[in-house]
This record gives sequence, structure tokens and C-alpha cells, in this order.
Amino acid sequence: MNGDKLIIFDTTMRDGEQSPGASMTRDEKLRIARQLERMKVDVIEAGFPASSNGDFEAVSAIAKVIKDSTVAGLCRANDKDIQRGIDALKGAKSWRIHTFIATSALHMEKKLRMTPDQVFEQAKLSVRYAKNACPDVEFSPEDGSRSDPDFLCRVLEAVIKEGATTINIPDTVGYAVPEQFGELIKIIRTRIPNSDKAVWSVHCHNDLGMAVANSLAAVRIGGARQIECTVNGLGERAGNTSLEEVVMALRTRKDFFKLETRIDTTQIVPASRLVSQITGFVVQPNKAVVGANAFAHASGIHQDGVIKARETYEIMTAEDVGWSANKIVLGKLSGRTAFRQRLKELGIELDNEEGYNKAFQRFKDLADKKSEIFDEDLHALVSHEAGLSSNEVWGLVSMSQGSGTADKPHASVVLMNKDKKISAEAKGDGPVDATFKAIESVAKSGAELLLFSVNAVTQGTESQGEVTVRLAKGGRIVNGVGADTDIVVASAKAYIGALNKLESKVERVNPQHQL
Repeated sequence: MNGDKLIIFDTTMRDGEQSPGASMTRDEKLRIARQLERMKVDVIEAGFPASSNGDFEAVSAIAKVIKDSTVAGLCRANDKDIQRGIDALKGAKSWRIHTFIATSALHMEKKLRMTPDQVFEQAKLSVRYAKNACPDVEFSPEDGSRSDPDFLCRVLEAVIKEGATTINIPDTVGYAVPEQFGELIKIIRTRIPNSDKAVWSVHCHNDLGMAVANSLAAVRIGGARQIECTVNGLGERAGNTSLEEVVMALRTRKDFFKLETRIDTTQIVPASRLVSQITGFVVQPNKAVVGANAFAHASGIHQDGVIKARETYEIMTAEDVGWSANKIVLGKLSGRTAFRQRLKELGIELDNEEGYNKAFQRFKDLADKKSEIFDEDLHALVSHEAGLSSNEVWGLVSMSQGSGTADKPHASVVLMNKDKKISAEAKGDGPVDATFKAIESVAKSGAELLLFSVNAVTQGTESQGEVTVRLAKGGRIVNGVGADTDIVVASAKAYIGALNKLESKVERVNPQHQL
């Protein structure tokens, strides 16, 4: 590829999903994939096809609908995993097999129980097998930043000879520091005689808060031309390299990096909001680029400077990354055609006509409750609709609750369990606690509540509240999301949504490989 272009490889749906509680359904992954395609991400790593039937189906579905990005699947370095990846991806317009095996002495001895020679042979064989079916093969030496450079070079030279088109060096545990990591990439590229036959990539974790810095050092010092990253820096432990930070650093400091991406930066904030809604991982207010305060100025000196000239305290504009003022788009008199057109303008797609009809009815119900409907309201509304399943075990029919300074909070709920209505009442420490206890008295899930989070979708007292509930049971961690102008109702919807995921028969187990 051209030396002034950088490939953006997004792994939000694979590595990002390995965050406890961030597991996504097939439909949720499809929504994220479509947004990544709108953002013009070069490579979308859709999942780990061999990890579960659910992930296989999600990767396969994404491969069939994405046309403007390459769709990749991660596979361990064995024929069974790689064949599973081939089967999932073969319907894609452009696809990539991404295979990996650990190369550090620690991982080879303690985890793989393999000798260096065995790892060397396995790496070659896996790339050879993948290359027979797929012209685009990426190879990653797991824990590459802690691997012996001589052995690393030996392995990488061999896999390039077998046909690997991208070589990705992972800093799997976030151990590297920028200067050292950049020099490592430079050294191995210099030492390997056929290094010019592959694109060099990096995949950094943020355990020491240096994932973005390490990735950019690998580009600037080492000559890497692909960065693997996630929206909002989502990922296990402390997360991964943040897509939005990398992209805007390259754009804002083009004078220094002299590199371009094809990313449509105005889609960054919509992507950030979508991933946050689906996973329940709230973006911190002071997060670079996509945080609520990223373009806020509280200091009087700063405010004065920005009013006189924005560039005094802003190195990029809010509009560059997709921030915009809340826009009133629809009202209670708006029709189905206008509603559907606005969803299209927002890049929101539903799978079928029934989905649009249900979403429109929910919009009408919302318009009866609040006079002004904003774009953010529509995102929240459709996010809830997309999370509904036709085979739900539990559904909310109605509820009421009461609380006061002198009264013990209480709640009454009517739930639908398949075709049967069940009523329940309970008291609690607050209206939400009472509601959850009433639901649990019927569902009897025995799940542990790990997270209860409330965020206002827009400003003002009429705003919808978006609630995330995270439940854990039997090693499974699931999220439920609900939105309503009544926070307690939103909480009930979120709790029931999480219960339905726990009841789901779809296997959602991801091997916790820390690539």
C-alpha cells in the first residue's frame, strides 16, 4: 500500500467483546458493523468464529452484509479453528483470516506447553492452511512485545514465506513503552529479509495507559502501517488502543505523522454512542474526543479565548468528530414516512418491516410523553427495539410503584412469562430496588446484580433515562438496556432484558485469549 496511508483495523466486536459484560448478540454486532462501515473502517474483525455457535453466526451474518470494509475473523493456529473461520467468512465480498499463536518463552512454556520448534512449525502450517482458501491472511505472534527477538524474526520470516500478507505485533499485556516498542518494530522489519512482502501492524493494550502512544510510536519509528484498535478503547482489563484517539491524532498532527486514514471522522461520535449503548460501558466525561466534556470550556480565560478565536483552545472542532447540537426532528404528528426517513439519515437500519412498525409505535408512545424528540431519543428507542427478541421468556405488561419520605417504597409488576401473566409485589430500599425484588420474586433467577447505571439521553427534565443492568450467573455476564421517561420503568425494562439474555439458549462463551 502507499506509504502515506494507514489501515484502521477495528476489533471492537472481538477484543472489545472480551470485556466482562460486553458480550454482544448477533443483531447488536450487525448494528455496530454497519456503523463501522459507514465510518469507513478498513478492516472489521467481527469475532472469533470457533468460540461459539453464536459468534460463528454473527461473523457469518456480518460477512454477508458488509461490502465496503474487509471482514476478518480470529482463529487459533490450528486447522479446525481456521476452517471454522473460512466457513463463516466465505460469503464476504472482502475477507481476512487472522490467525495467532504465542511466541514468548513464558506463554510457550506455561500456557501452550510447546517447545519453540513446535510453535514455529504450527505457525507455518496454520498460515499455509489459511492461505489455501483465503488470499488475505494476517498472522500475530501473541505476547510479541515480550518475545525473544531472534525467535520472533525466525517465525515471522517463515510465515511471510507461507503467504501471510499482514504481520501484527501484539503488546498483549500492555507491557511496552513507546520508544522501546517503536524500535522493536523497526528492528524486526530491518532484520527480516522478506519484510517488504507484508503490511506491518500493531495491537496494543492499555494496562499502563500507553496503548495509543505505543501504537503511534510503532507507526512513526517502526514503520507500521496498520493499527488495531477499538471504539472507546473498549477491551478486557484496561482496554485497547482507542480508535478515535489514533484517528484524530493522525488528522490533527498530520504535519508530524504525515499519514492519512480513510475514516469519516464525523461518524466517530455516533459509533461511540452506539457501542456504549449496546455494551453498557459508559464513556467517561473527560474521555478524549468522545467524552461529554471533550469540547467544554469552564475556565473564564478559556471561554474568552474560544469566543474570540476557537483555535486558541481547540485543536479540532466538535463537528469534525460528529458532535452536534441536539436537533428536534419529529413530533407527535409526524408520520411513518418521516420517521423512517430520519432513521435513514441517522444511519439506523432495522432488519424487517415488523421492526420498523414496532419502533414507530414506540416513537408515538414517546411523543405522547415528551414534546420534543431529539436524535438521541431515536437512537435510544431503536437500541431498545433492536434488543428485543421474538422468543423472549419475560416481558413487562404493566407496573406501578410508590415512595415517599414517610413510606416504605413499594412496587407492583405484571409480567408475561411466555403466554402467562404473573403479578408480583415487593418492598425495597427505593422504588428501583422494590421493582427489582418484585421481578425477581417471580423470575427466581438467582442472578447477581453487578451494575446499575442511569444516564440521561438528552438534556431537560423530560429526557429519557437510559438504564443499564448487568447480571451474572453461572459464569455468564449479561447486559440489559432500557429507556423511558420514567427511570423506574426504564430500570424494569433493563432488568427484564438482562433476564432474557440469561435465559437465552444461544451459547455466548468467548475464550479469553488476550491477543
